[in-house]
Amino acid sequence: MQKAERLEVARIADFKVTGDGSHENWAATKWKGLRRVGEGTAKFTTRFKIGYSKRGLYFLFDCQDNRLTCSGLPDYGDLYTEDVVEVFLWPDEQHPLYFEYEISPLGAQLPILVSNRDGVFHGWLAWHHERSRKCQAATAVRGGERAPGAKVKGWTAEFFIPFALLSGVCPPPKAGDSWRANFYRIDYGEKSNTHWAWDTRTGPNFHDHRHFGSIVFSKA
Repeated sequence: MQKAERLEVARIADFKVTGDGSHENWAATKWKGLRRVGEGTAKFTTRFKIGYSKRGLYFLFDCQDNRLTCSGLPDYGDLYTEDVVEVFLWPDEQHPLYFEYEISPLGAQLPILVSNRDGVFHGWLAWHHERSRKCQAATAVRGGERAPGAKVKGWTAEFFIPFALLSGVCPPPKAGDSWRANFYRIDYGEKSNTHWAWDTRTGPNFHDHRHFGSIVFSKA
C-alpha cells in the first residue's frame, strides 16, 4: 500500500511575488516533485515549493514545457481545460469542504471552495476576493513568449493565498498544525493531456480528497 505524502512547511517572511521565484525567502524551502498519473504521455518535469507566514501560504511551481496550451481565459474561467497548476487545501477533515486554487501560465486565477460529499462536488467562487482576502499571483516563461500557444521551454507560477480568504472555513494555522493537501498540474498536448500529482494515491481524480497528503506547519 502506498504511503501518504507528508511535507513540513517552512516559516518564511512575507514578500511580493514576481512570478520567477527569485526572492531570497525561497532559500529556506526545498523543491518537491510531482509525479505523472493517469494515461498521459508527456515526460516534462514538474516541481513546487511552499512556505507560510503569519498572513498566508506562498507557492512556487516550476513546469517544464514546450508549448503554452492556453487561450487567455480570464480569472474565474474554466482554467482546468487548458494548461494549469492547482493547489487543494483541506484544513478541517470533519467536513467534506476544501479550498481549490488554479493558475494558468498567463496568470489567470480561479479560487473556489468545493463541497464534496460522496463524490458529488461543486465549486463556489470566492466572494469579496479583494484587499486582505485577495490572492496575489504572477507567472513567468522561459525560452519563449508569454502568450497563448507560444513555444517555450518552461513556465513558473508564484502565488500567495491569504489565510483571511479562508476565514470561517478554518482559523489560521499554528506551528505544529497539520492540514490535508495536494498539488497538481495538467498539461494539454497535441494528442492528449497529462496529469501530475504530489500524492499520487488520488490518481487522475484530483477531487479524491480522502487521499490527499498532509502538510505540517513548521515551528521554526
